[in-house]
Amino acid sequence: MSRKNVKNKILLVDDDEKLCRLIKNYLEPMGYQVQTVYTGREGLEKVSSEKFGAVILDVMLPEMNGFEVLREIRRISTVPVLMLTALGDESDRIVGLELGADDYLPKTFSTRELLARLRSVIRRSEITSNQAAAEEDEEICLKTITVNPPMRKASLDGETLHLTPIEFDLLCSLMRSADRILSRDQLLDEIMGRNYEIFDRSIDVHISSLRRKLGDDPKNPTFIRTVRSAGYMFVDKFEE
Repeated sequence: MSRKNVKNKILLVDDDEKLCRLIKNYLEPMGYQVQTVYTGREGLEKVSSEKFGAVILDVMLPEMNGFEVLREIRRISTVPVLMLTALGDESDRIVGLELGADDYLPKTFSTRELLARLRSVIRRSEITSNQAAAEEDEEICLKTITVNPPMRKASLDGETLHLTPIEFDLLCSLMRSADRILSRDQLLDEIMGRNYEIFDRSIDVHISSLRRKLGDDPKNPTFIRTVRSAGYMFVDKFEE
């Protein structure tokens, strides 16, 4: 499916079948493909198995409420989520936004407002994705190391570094976050989408191998510092 078609593919999760029909009948003539499910678990299964441009998610769902569904969605996807609620309580809106909702709409909405907000969350998501993609393609040069992500090449003092795919991705992640500590979990999250068989403690083994190839002394590191009980950090500045 093309990127444009995915953008226009909407998942609607609401147990109000009448409202689902109303939204579907309004959005589809506007060029959207709307799939409807009536329980939170069905919605979560859909997001796990298919790509969508956005999810419209009701808060008041049976068995698994919208907040629980949103929490699980955010473990696996960055798809934009527009939440619907019959509740007007500000605390409920805050909870949804803190869990990762992109926008919030009370069920007294007009269809025109729904369309405007839906377009807005999709547009913001596209901008964010494009910015992230551009950053990932940028060459990184810190100290005497140069990394070219699109070419999958790295060099030290102008000499090619022969890194494994995991070592290369770890180096990119650390250099992009120079002078910030990255935990094992954060490093794992950043490279999990690459189909590697890797777990948190094996990160230490790969970091150790990467250090050897950089000629880095763990006790007096030039590039990668271990922060006890926290993780690893690429040191951007030379020590005085």
